[in-house]
Amino acid sequence: MTSHQHSTVPSDPELRVKSLESLLVEKGLVDPKALDELVDLYETKIGPRNGAKVVAKAWKDPEFKKYLLQKPTEAISSQGYRGRQGENMKVVENTSNIHNVVVCTLCSCYPWPVLGLPPVWYKSAPYRSRVVSDPRSVLEEFGTFLEEDVEIRVWDSTSEIRYFVLPEAPKSFHKKTLQQLESMVTRNSMIGVEKITDPDNPL
Repeated sequence: MTSHQHSTVPSDPELRVKSLESLLVEKGLVDPKALDELVDLYETKIGPRNGAKVVAKAWKDPEFKKYLLQKPTEAISSQGYRGRQGENMKVVENTSNIHNVVVCTLCSCYPWPVLGLPPVWYKSAPYRSRVVSDPRSVLEEFGTFLEEDVEIRVWDSTSEIRYFVLPEAPKSFHKKTLQQLESMVTRNSMIGVEKITDPDNPL
């Protein structure tokens, strides 16, 4: 039986963080609004934009896409995105008949260099358990409705392997610039719970 190793986390880490945050706010060392803005910056803007650049380049550059799928850690590092939680990457590609989604069933292993901080729902027990047992229903709760013949593959990230989804490219990708494509890539599409929305070809 293969062991499933995960990053070591302290017991009840969220409580520890909240306690530390409360202490810093109480002593006037941290502005809670500024802290919220900083977390949001790394969770939804800076981190995911790194991943969006990698995805857009893969869509536009066949050689880079091949490199990304064969040697993902090296390919991502070549774009300047490396560091803790970015080692041992594996990229899985969504296609018209295969949809990949990522979870970490025992904790919250997550590729920080390309996705920033993990969202709260990714770390929640309901997501971690339900996406494995009933992925289609979970995807529908995110607004992702797939045809019945589309195969859903659920990948379990660990401290040894962190998964990153290469979303299916929009039909109009060849007409768009890298910057336009980057703006279409969301954090959730790189986790696999959402598909890319193409404004030129709405569903």
